Amino acid sequence: MKLKDISINNLRRRKGKVFFLILGLTIGITTVISLVSISRLMNEDIANKLDEFGANILILPRSDDLSLSYGGMSIGGVSLDARTLSDSDVPKIREIEVLENINSVSPKFVGVVEIEGKKIPLMGVQFQEEGRLKKWWKIHGALPKNKDEALLGNEVAVRLFKSANDHLTINGRKVRISGILEETGSQDDFLIYADLSFVQEALNKPKAVSLIEVSAYCNTCPIEEIVDQISKKLPHAKVTAIKQTLQTKMEALDHFKKFSIGISVIVLLIGALIVFTNMMASVNERKREIGIFRAIGFRKSHIMRIIFLEALIVGLIAGVTGYLLGLGISHFIGPMVLGMKSVRWVIDPSLAIGAIFLSTLIGVLSSVYPALHASKMDPTEALRAL
Repeated sequence: MKLKDISINNLRRRKGKVFFLILGLTIGITTVISLVSISRLMNEDIANKLDEFGANILILPRSDDLSLSYGGMSIGGVSLDARTLSDSDVPKIREIEVLENINSVSPKFVGVVEIEGKKIPLMGVQFQEEGRLKKWWKIHGALPKNKDEALLGNEVAVRLFKSANDHLTINGRKVRISGILEETGSQDDFLIYADLSFVQEALNKPKAVSLIEVSAYCNTCPIEEIVDQISKKLPHAKVTAIKQTLQTKMEALDHFKKFSIGISVIVLLIGALIVFTNMMASVNERKREIGIFRAIGFRKSHIMRIIFLEALIVGLIAGVTGYLLGLGISHFIGPMVLGMKSVRWVIDPSLAIGAIFLSTLIGVLSSVYPALHASKMDPTEALRAL
């Protein structure tokens, strides 16, 4: 009879205890796989949402005279010299190798106009891109669709006593107010937004661009790589990552991951303790059997291999079962945690192999002391009980 046959037969005889042994280890692996899978889904979901809300790359002209207050620009000190950005720079950004990582490119031109005796910042934008960039905007009315329409910040509307569908004159050009922004608590409240080409014409700066905001999916591509590629396309511009946005993103992505690791370690330690106590109990119950094996010529290494084989089989079963259960639990709990309608099934071979390896490793390591204890048993003491 081979050693593996002895191990398998022993597991069959102790079905009840083996079941609880497998159950304890399976719960640990299931917990780990569930948390890892949900953590991955959450990290992807948070990263994608953060990528879509707001710019994380700012492009400015290289100019010593540039003093900015919007996105790093002080409107009063804007200097549009030969090194300024222009409309022609925008398409170049979409020529980078990692174009699929670009969510939105929003060029802006900033100036100051006098309306009804009040100096007010005027910003020219491409409203389609700006709408994608600032999905948090809430508008009373609608986003401008035509060149002769404007969007007013909440504070500007209050100061000018304007509401949606009213009109105002900008440098001799009459525009209709298509909407009023709800209060944002940011510089948006103090701006008049109008079509980019309209503002360029009104301020007599055709094709001029003060800055370009880029929203990039840095979840799938390092932000530094995107910045580097844009810098090569626009050598006359200063391209920087907005560190505050990235720092917030990293904190959000790491928070649940740390929680998952902590819970997983605790559960795995409990699983290891269950394996250890069960194996020790099994060894103590099998003194007579082990004594007979030693008496008929089994070496210490043979006894240890029998114990390790049992732990290995238990670990393999628990690993496979734990992975499948963990995958199923994450599939059903994931949507509730993330507020999603459904989550696609993803079979990750590396995660499956990792689960099985971790389970067998815990099983074998937890059996080291019981195996050593069994191998050191005195066969004469065991045979006295016969």
